[in-house]
Amino acid sequence: MKMYKVIGLMSGTSLDGLDLAYCHIWETVSGWDFEIKQTHSISYSEELQTKLKNSIYLPADQLLQFHNTYGSWLGLQAKDFIKVHTLEVDFIASHGHTTHHQPQNGLTFQIGSGQHLANESATKVICDFRTNDVALGGQGAPLVPIGDQLFFGQYDYCLNLGGISNISFEQNGKRLAYDIGLANMILNHITKKIDLEYDKGGALARTGKLNRGMLDQLNDLEFYKLPFPKSIGFEWFVEKVVPIVEDTKDSIENLLHTAVHHICDQIALQVSAQKNKTNKSLFVTGGGALNTFLMDCLQEKLGTETKVISPSKTLIEFKEALVFALMGVLREEQKINCLSSVTGAKRDSFGGVIYLPA
Repeated sequence: MKMYKVIGLMSGTSLDGLDLAYCHIWETVSGWDFEIKQTHSISYSEELQTKLKNSIYLPADQLLQFHNTYGSWLGLQAKDFIKVHTLEVDFIASHGHTTHHQPQNGLTFQIGSGQHLANESATKVICDFRTNDVALGGQGAPLVPIGDQLFFGQYDYCLNLGGISNISFEQNGKRLAYDIGLANMILNHITKKIDLEYDKGGALARTGKLNRGMLDQLNDLEFYKLPFPKSIGFEWFVEKVVPIVEDTKDSIENLLHTAVHHICDQIALQVSAQKNKTNKSLFVTGGGALNTFLMDCLQEKLGTETKVISPSKTLIEFKEALVFALMGVLREEQKINCLSSVTGAKRDSFGGVIYLPA
């Protein structure tokens, strides 16, 4: 079987930076396997972070211009990564950065022009993994469940805690997945008030006290009552969540403490709703898995019936980049990488557009 040597690029809604993972991926008789060979994270400068955050408000021509320049920037980061570690690379699989996600209106947009990325890195690129699924009537999200199914199928549930929390699991022979709701997006928004990128280990949140009014407002958000498939983006956060946080006059510690309890309330509700299993295993990755207060709170709410499991720090931080590398491999092989059981699309499909360097 062919071994693919791929760099996965991931920039998430938490806006903390760009993750690069150099992976070897291959198919065996029993399924797909991987090895993460090299990783690197690049924190966004304050200027770039602000520009990415506000890109949703840009006029079309300026957004497309940023799409191109950000693609070139991604290409430079990949080129340096390849050079520093002397990597042999078949292609780069890039998620890009989501600026607009409105599947109900038939659109999703991830900036980071594949052609500019390919030209700058002098390497073949596969990107734009969401558009085809949305064109087929799907949510275009979440996409990570294909990796959960092929790489981590031994766990009952796979939970990702990035800017947004999402979960995936098998039910009646099908992979189901959807965005649960908030995760690091709200926590980082709160810490920005005191010029802190994030609450390391949840140390500040642990010292806070619960604000019942804020918790009730967050738990009462309409999105949580909707059936899946469903997904959310930054637009929803700005419109529905930010006003609740801004209108709550309390200490940073109490805001963080309350937000963590809200995140865990919603996750626990979803896991508890699946009555068909006992002694469940919940495999947790994403930056939120490094928040020990959040993880302690989650285990407490789930009780002894569900065991919360965290893998190595490398896998916690780079699982999404790994999965997009896998999605690139599946696109290259013209195999399914978007599951209609997850997104609600008309059919399964393989998403991704290929760009060759000039």
